[in-house]
Amino acid sequence: MDGSDSFDTWHTLLVGVFAWSAVFVVLRKIMWNRSFDFCNRLVSMLHVGVALWLSSASIKDWRHPIHPLASPSSPLQIRALAVSLSYFMYDSICCLFETPISISNCIHHTVSILGLLGGIYYGVCGSELVGCLWLMEISNPFMHMRELLKELGYKDSDLSLVNDICFALIFSIARLIMGPYLTYLTLTAINPFIIKATAFGLQVVSIFWFYKIVRMVYYKLSKRNRMGPKVS
Repeated sequence: MDGSDSFDTWHTLLVGVFAWSAVFVVLRKIMWNRSFDFCNRLVSMLHVGVALWLSSASIKDWRHPIHPLASPSSPLQIRALAVSLSYFMYDSICCLFETPISISNCIHHTVSILGLLGGIYYGVCGSELVGCLWLMEISNPFMHMRELLKELGYKDSDLSLVNDICFALIFSIARLIMGPYLTYLTLTAINPFIIKATAFGLQVVSIFWFYKIVRMVYYKLSKRNRMGPKVS
């Protein structure tokens, strides 16, 4: 990136961190009777929409969405990466208030931040990074909704079960079918080492989370069979 582009990118990053934090503060004021995690997940849901919109808008050719590989990033791709990087920086701070702190979540945030920083710094592999961002976010609404439903009192409802099944299916397709293919392309293309390392790291985290999701769905289905369905 040249000087002007670099200034615009870091300006977007700083404004983004402030904006996500401001939205959270407003939600905490409005929803004073809801938990810290509840309000933070609403911010995360907002980020999902923004990230998917910016990522989709930056794709050059939907017939070949992750091509050309290892190519210079477009301004739209850089903007998508910068906005999501600002969110991950905000959310990393929020994660420090979790009790207990989730180690896997911290690793995921660290790897994501390093990958996005690397993509912005080198100004290449925008297609791969935007594709990765899209795959990471597509299942997140269901993940966040799972925790929101718990706090709203729908933990064992039919709605919660359907949401969990949708989460497991979409996560599996995005992270365990499409994800490994994107990781392979990223590792075999002429990309900076930091991009390759973070791509591999995210895939490892995805496999670990897949294992936890399978256990979660199995537990809920087993519990439903033992107790019988509840009315939503």
